[in-house]
Amino acid sequence: MSENLGQWLTANYIEILGALFGLTYIVLSIRQNILTWPAGLISSILYVGVFLHSKFYAGMVLQVYYVGISFYGWYFWLKGNRKDKQGEVPVSKIKKNEAILTALITPFIFALIFLILFRFTDSPVPFLDALSTSLGIVATLMLARKILENWLLWIVADLVSTGLYIYKGLWPTTVLFLVYTALAILGYFQWKRSLMMKNL
Repeated sequence: MSENLGQWLTANYIEILGALFGLTYIVLSIRQNILTWPAGLISSILYVGVFLHSKFYAGMVLQVYYVGISFYGWYFWLKGNRKDKQGEVPVSKIKKNEAILTALITPFIFALIFLILFRFTDSPVPFLDALSTSLGIVATLMLARKILENWLLWIVADLVSTGLYIYKGLWPTTVLFLVYTALAILGYFQWKRSLMMKNL
C-alpha cells in the first residue's frame, strides 16, 4: 500500500505541487494579498506540463496565458491608478460597458478555441475544454483588475473543469478544482463585503 502510494506520489509530483501552489493562489486572492500572483505564476508553469501530457491543449495554453496575466495582475495590484486609503487598488463592480464587452468577447474566444481544438488537435473533450478555457481567460483578467464578478465566472469555470479532470483521472487536480469552486463562492462574498465596507 505505502509502496503504491510512493509510486503514485513520484509519478504525480508535478501535478501535486501545481495543485498546492494553485490552492495557495486562490486563498491569497480571496484575501487580496499581493503574493497571489507569484503563487499563481508557479502553479501555472507547473500545469503547462501537466496539461500537455493529458492532451488538454486549451488548458495548457490557458496556463501560458496565466503566466502572462500574473505579471499584469502583480503590477496592477501594486501600481493601479485607483488607490484606497490603505494604498491598495479597491474591489469594484463591473461597469455596464465592461459587462457588454465581456458578454460579446467570451463567446468569440470560446468559438475560436473550440474550432482550433476540434479541427487541429486530438482533444477528447474540445467543447468543455474550450468552455472552461474561455471563461478562465476572462475571469483572470477581471481578477487582475479586482472586478467582483470574476468570482461568478470562476464558479462556472471551476465546475466545468472539475468534470474534465474526473474524466481524465487527474485526481489531485479534481480535488483542487472542487476546493476552487467552494473558495470562489467564498471569494465572491468576501470581496462583496470588502466593496460594501469601502463604500461606507
